[in-house]
Amino acid sequence: MDPALIKLALGGLALLGCIGLFFGIGLALAAHKFAVEANPKVEEVLEVLAGAQCGGCGYAGCEGYAEAVVNDPDVPPNLCFPGKAAVAEAVAEMTGKKLGSVENMVAFLRCARVEGKVSEKYRYIGHGSCSGANLAFGGPQSCLFACIGLGECAKNCPFSAIAMVGGLPRIDTGLCVGCGVCVKICPKSSLELIPAKARVVVHCSTRGSGKMVKEVCDAGCISCRMCIKACPAGAIAVDNDVLVIDHGKCAGYGPGCGEVCAEKCPRKILRRYASSSATESLVKAAG
Repeated sequence: MDPALIKLALGGLALLGCIGLFFGIGLALAAHKFAVEANPKVEEVLEVLAGAQCGGCGYAGCEGYAEAVVNDPDVPPNLCFPGKAAVAEAVAEMTGKKLGSVENMVAFLRCARVEGKVSEKYRYIGHGSCSGANLAFGGPQSCLFACIGLGECAKNCPFSAIAMVGGLPRIDTGLCVGCGVCVKICPKSSLELIPAKARVVVHCSTRGSGKMVKEVCDAGCISCRMCIKACPAGAIAVDNDVLVIDHGKCAGYGPGCGEVCAEKCPRKILRRYASSSATESLVKAAG
């Protein structure tokens, strides 16, 4: 080979080597200067979290929550819902934060659309998601507050705790961890989180008047408020036009009332909570 070409090649290699070395040293100095010291507690917390990456805590994955709960004094230690009380207690101890009462929560469907024989006002043939259907005049159901039934909650449940049964989501309370992903995604607010040991639940989320409900549903709440008057614990109220139960007050009063609210309800839309069999019962009742 021509000695001149060899000399040229070696010179090029040397030049590239010098350039690489220059930038390498520069990057090393920059990394040292701007390095952020990692808090070893973040790793410790991350190890005890459930690792489900469900996002139920409101942060981008488990690592995001671990960093937040360690570094932000306002972030509570009980947001890892899949980990339940055991993980909450461990995180509280690691971070030195006070842990209030921890109650296992589960998702619950507030709709008796099938039982109430709610009809469809039109045939929906658009995008197969509840959110998509809701954009078309509030969805195909005659009741504007009814579960649309396209299963967007089931498709997005990170724990496969929801299955569609007879057009309604059936929640397996043995698999549900109360992460709330389904509650956030439901465009009709037909799903809510309740304590796993709730005594009474409302199978309707209507905001409509009694007259309107009677026109579209044979089972929905007609806002008679007899349950509110009958409840000795003062645990039932109307909030933002929706009947709600304060489960803390309800549980605190105890079974001494005999669930009189459910007995007084003329439409039997308030019922004793029957966990995962609730939706199935509604479907069976509808025939």
